[in-house]
Amino acid sequence: MRKWGFVLLALAAALAGCLLFFKSKTAPPGPSPENTAAQDAAVAGALSRQNPGTVAIIESNFARVQPARTISSSPVAKVPAASPGKPAALQFTNFAPAIVLENMGRAIRQYGKMFGGNPVGTNPEITAALAGNNPKGINFLKAEDGMRINGNGELVDPWGTPYFFHQLSGSDMEIHSAGPDGIMWTIDDLVVK
Repeated sequence: MRKWGFVLLALAAALAGCLLFFKSKTAPPGPSPENTAAQDAAVAGALSRQNPGTVAIIESNFARVQPARTISSSPVAKVPAASPGKPAALQFTNFAPAIVLENMGRAIRQYGKMFGGNPVGTNPEITAALAGNNPKGINFLKAEDGMRINGNGELVDPWGTPYFFHQLSGSDMEIHSAGPDGIMWTIDDLVVK
C-alpha cells in the first residue's frame, strides 16, 4: 500500500509540473487599444521635443510601408523616378534599405556565377540584363525582395532613387544607394559589394 501511495504522489507531482510548464508557455494577451493609444501619444510627445534632423532619421528608419504606385506585369514592380532633395519616406518595401541593397548584391552575384561575370553598362542596361535580357532569359530580380524598377527602366532604392553601379572588376561591383536624402555621395548613402 505504501508503495502505491508513493507512485500516486510521484504521478501527481509530474502532472502538476507539466501543467505549470505548459501554462507558462502560453502567449500573453495582445496589447489593448487603450495601451496602444497611450504608447502612440508618448512617442508623439517624445518626437515633438526632438530636432528636425533626428525626426527625419527616425521617420526614414520606421516609415510606414506604402504600396507601389504602379505594378507591371513583370514580377518586379515599377515606380516613377524620384526627385532629389529632402528625405523621402520609403515608397514600397517593408524591408530595411540595407536588406534590399544586399538582395541587389545577391542578384548581381548570382548573375556573375551564371554568366562568368557581372552585367555591365548603365543602370538601365544592367537592369535589363538582370530582368531576363541575357543569353538564358533568366530573371534575377524579385519584387518580394524589395527590388523595383522605375519608369525609366532603372533599378531604384527603397526611396525611389536609381542605384549607381560601380564596376570594380569583372567579378566585383559596388552598388550605391543615395539614401533617404535622394542625393548621391552624401553621408547617408548605402553601399554594398
